[in-house]
Amino acid sequence: LIFFIPFRLMQAPEAEGKGEILPPTIQKIIKGYNKYLRPFFDNGPVSVGMSLDIASIDTISEINMDYTATIFLRQRWTDERLCFDGNKSLSLDGRLVEMLWVPDTFIVDSKKSFLHDITVENRLIRIYPNGTVLYALRITTTVACSMDLTKYPMDKQTCTLQLESWGYNINDVMFYWTRGNDSVRGLDTLRLAQYTVEDHFTSVSEAVYETGRYPKLVFHFELKRNILYFILETYVPSILLVVLSWVSFWISQSSVPARICIGVTTVLTMTTLMMGARTSLPNANCFIKAIDVYLGICFSFIFGALLEYAVAHFCTLHQLSSKELPKVCITLNWNIFNLQHLFYSMEVTTFLNSVGWLKLQLMSNPVSPESVTKPTDFKGVCSSPMSIMKRLFCIFDCFHVKNPYHIDNYARFSFPLSFIIINVFYWVYYLYL
Repeated sequence: LIFFIPFRLMQAPEAEGKGEILPPTIQKIIKGYNKYLRPFFDNGPVSVGMSLDIASIDTISEINMDYTATIFLRQRWTDERLCFDGNKSLSLDGRLVEMLWVPDTFIVDSKKSFLHDITVENRLIRIYPNGTVLYALRITTTVACSMDLTKYPMDKQTCTLQLESWGYNINDVMFYWTRGNDSVRGLDTLRLAQYTVEDHFTSVSEAVYETGRYPKLVFHFELKRNILYFILETYVPSILLVVLSWVSFWISQSSVPARICIGVTTVLTMTTLMMGARTSLPNANCFIKAIDVYLGICFSFIFGALLEYAVAHFCTLHQLSSKELPKVCITLNWNIFNLQHLFYSMEVTTFLNSVGWLKLQLMSNPVSPESVTKPTDFKGVCSSPMSIMKRLFCIFDCFHVKNPYHIDNYARFSFPLSFIIINVFYWVYYLYL
C-alpha cells in the first residue's frame, strides 16, 4: 500500500491530461459511448455500405490457385450516438478507432492478409455531423480462386472477393454496395503481366451457416490470359521442331547417322520443351490442358517421323532382289497349283465316297423318292478354304511395298497435310468452342 497509493496518484493527473488533449467535440461524443454495442441496438439492423479501390493485383498463381491484391476497403454506416452540431466532418487519428464500434467484416477466401502499418497503421476514421462514419483500410490479401485450366493458355478465369460479417447476422447488420457496380474502381487502369481484366460486377447475397444467416457482398472479375507469350515461348518452337523432323524425309535412306541424329535430337528437344511447359502448372491429373494436348500432338509427329525411317530402312533391307523374285513367284504359283490339285482330288474322292455310300443305303433300305434329301454341297465346303486363302493373299499384297524408297515420298505429303488439318481442328476447338 505504501508504494501503490503514490503510484496511482501520479497516474491520475496523466490520464486527465490525455483527456484534455481531445477536442471538446470529441470529448462530448465519446462521453457515455459504449463501443461494445452496435448502433440501433434495439431498433433493427444497421446498414453498412462498402466500396473498394483495387490498388494492384500483384500475383496470380495457377499452382496455388490464388491471387494477391492490395485494396482500399471503405465502409460507411450511421451511428446516432455520434451526432454533433456543425457542418464539417471530423477526421480522426486511426488510433481512435479503438474507441468506436466498427463492423466485424472479413474476407471469406483469404489465405493470408495484413494491414499496412508504415509509417502508421493505414486506417482512416471520419465522422459527419449526422452520425455517418467513414472507416477506410489498406489491406493486402491473398485470396483463393478456383481455376479451370482445361483450356490453358487460352482460358478465362473468374475470381471473386467475398466480404462477410463474422459475428453479426442479418438481424443485426445489412451489407450493401454504395454505388452498385461502380463501387469497385481501379480495374480500368490496372495492368497485369499475363491477364487482361475483361469484365467485373458486384452482387449481394447471404451466407448460410449452422449459426445463422450472415450478410455477404461478392465482387466478381473475369481475367483473360494473354496468349502471345505462350505462342512465342512454346507453340512456335514446337512447330519448328516438327518441321525439323520432316527434313529427314529428304535425306537418302543410306545416310543412317544423319537421319537418326535428326530424329533423336528432335525427340529429346521436344521432351525438354514439354517438361519446361509444365513447371509453372499444378501437377493435377484432373486437368488435361490445351497446351499438353498440343505438345502431345507435336511429340507424336516427331516420334512418327523417327518410326517412318525405321520402317523404310527395314523394308529396304528385306527387299527381294530381282534375280530371286521370279523363282519365288514360280514356287508360289506351283504351291498354289498343288493346293488346287489337292483340293480337287479331295473333292472327287469325297464325291465318289458319298455316291457309294448312297448306293449302299438304297440297296439295304429302299425308300420313297419323296424322302430322299439332296446331297450336301461338298463342292461349296471344299472351296471355302481356297477362297479364304485367296483373300489373305490379297490383303498381304496390299501391304506389300514394291519400292521402299516411295515411303519417303508418301511421308513428304502425308505428314504436313495431316499436321495442318489437326492444327485447324485444335485452334477452332479451343478458341471458339
